[in-house]
Amino acid sequence: MMTAAACGTVSALTLGLPASTAIPAAKGTLPKQMFMAKAPVSAKLKQRYANEVESITMLSLMRAANTGLADGKRFREILVIGLRVSGTDVPVEVVDHIASQRASGIVFAVVREVEREGARHEECALAVRRNVPVRPGHTPVTKVYAGDWKPAGEAQLELAGSTLDEAWDVLCAQAILDSADGSDLDARIARREQLTTLKAQADKLERDHSRAKNPAQRNEIYAKLHKIRKQLETLES
Repeated sequence: MMTAAACGTVSALTLGLPASTAIPAAKGTLPKQMFMAKAPVSAKLKQRYANEVESITMLSLMRAANTGLADGKRFREILVIGLRVSGTDVPVEVVDHIASQRASGIVFAVVREVEREGARHEECALAVRRNVPVRPGHTPVTKVYAGDWKPAGEAQLELAGSTLDEAWDVLCAQAILDSADGSDLDARIARREQLTTLKAQADKLERDHSRAKNPAQRNEIYAKLHKIRKQLETLES
């Protein structure tokens, strides 16, 4: 029986992906140099690879032949790559650099160890690099999105849809929004980001309002806060 490639304890199988997509352990290791040799790399990014990334492992390769899904217009394959990191954060610049080198959709399973209650625990966060919607004719923009850290055994990816394009949206929804619903994804991501921005602005205005001494200034701040609260009510309804 084949042993699946793993990043720490995380593999295609622990993520819940079909065994047919799992990469054999003997073929999973991807040397860091492989990614740094393909394109110019800044000294800062080289340092990130050296200091923040312990290992890179191919965990899964999804294609029409091993998933039963039809080829998409955008994607003919989706990869899952494991990044074992020494720090506490998702290495966004490394994710962006690796993902930029392939036309495939890539889901990153980022694995770290944390100290909790006197013991070491393994956690996993899912990350993707995805196009941000822009107006027709404008230059495409990409962004790295990362989900929340979870115990490694709880990180899951459900493969769904009828094409690899649809599967990519479902996988992105799971990584970014912790939802297996891939419909209307760009609008939902934009709404979540707007909510995050408005909540941060509201928190700042509340602090400013409590510190302000001048009545006119307090009234001005409160008017701005009231407007943002109304926007939040609309978005959250």
